[in-house]
This record gives sequence, structure tokens and C-alpha cells, in this order.
Amino acid sequence: MGLIKEFRDFAMRGNVVDLAVGVIIGGAFGGIVTSLVGDILMPLLGVISGGVNFNDRAIEVGDAVIAYGKFIQAIISFLIIAFALFMVIKGMNSLKKKEEAAPAPLAPEPSKEEKLLGEIRDLLKEKR
Repeated sequence: MGLIKEFRDFAMRGNVVDLAVGVIIGGAFGGIVTSLVGDILMPLLGVISGGVNFNDRAIEVGDAVIAYGKFIQAIISFLIIAFALFMVIKGMNSLKKKEEAAPAPLAPEPSKEEKLLGEIRDLLKEKR
């Protein structure tokens, strides 16, 4: 039973759950970016470049087919995802800087007893 409890504690830690949520959202975001690039940007790029369909772009070398059009799509997808992650991290860093720059709360005013004890301490120091 110790192993099961240890695994449950591990699986329910905040970092593991956060990581799992990040992976799921990242996968969904990857699907959205893939559709954006394949279904919207690449056809527009094809129209701009004179009707070139990048999906069909390939070079045959012997029996091998080098599909460089799909590679171009993958590069564009990567750049979009990298830029989105950059913006998220940049936003998080600016929030951290604002938290660090916030002034520390002032110490509360000393109580009457603390003031009195401070005066007694000062008087004892003067008598020495």
C-alpha cells in the first residue's frame, strides 16, 4: 500500500497536474496552428506566389520523395508556436517584475508596550 500512496501523492502534486494540463492544451494549440498554417496561410501564400500549392511540392530522388512543401509548412507552424510561447513567457516575466517591484508592506506601528520597553532600554544604556 505504501507504493500506491506514494504514487498518488506524486501524481497529485501541483507540478505534475500543471504539466499534464500544459501538455493537453499544447496539443490542442498545435492542432489549431496546424490548421491555421495548412488551411489558411499556405493557400494564401500559394495565391501570392502565383498558384503554387506547397503541399504538393516535392523532389523525387530515385525512389525517395523529398516533400519540402510539407517541411515549409512545419517551419511556419513552429515559428507561430514559438512566437506564441515567447509572448506568453514575456507576459509572465513582466508580471513577475511588477510583483518584485511592488514595495514591501510597512512594518506596523509598535505597540505601547514596545515603545515603553524601548524607552527603558535607552535609559538603561544612558546610566551605564
